[in-house]
Amino acid sequence: MPYEEAFVLFWEQVKESLEDGSFAKLTMAKTIGKLELKNIFIRPISSLEKNKVLVKYSYRPTEMEDVEEEFTLNKSFEILKDNLKNPFLTVLLFTTQKDLTFKINKKGAGNITEHPPTFQHVVFAN
Repeated sequence: MPYEEAFVLFWEQVKESLEDGSFAKLTMAKTIGKLELKNIFIRPISSLEKNKVLVKYSYRPTEMEDVEEEFTLNKSFEILKDNLKNPFLTVLLFTTQKDLTFKINKKGAGNITEHPPTFQHVVFAN
C-alpha cells in the first residue's frame, strides 16, 4: 500500500486514541541521513483539551535548543505529513492499549504493525 494511504489509516488510530484518552505519545524517528532534526514528539496537553497537543522538535547538536509548540491535532497531522519520507521513515504511536509502528520501506510502501503497550498511564505535557 502506498505510504500516504497507510499513514491516513495510522492517523485514524492516533485520533481514536486521543479521543478515548489512551494516547500517551507519538514519535517520528529514523531520519534519512544524519540531520540536525533528530525527532519530532507529540504529547497530549490535558484530558480536557483533546484537540490540542504539544509538538516538540528535538535536535541532534547539543548547542541547539529543542523547540516546543502547541498545535491542534489537525495542524500536527500536517506537520507529520510534511516530514514523512523526507526526512522521517518511522512514526511510533504509544497508547495505554497498544503501540503502533508506521514504517515506509525503500519502495515507498507503508506498513503498520501492532505491539503490546509500552505506557501504562498517560502523562500530560506541562
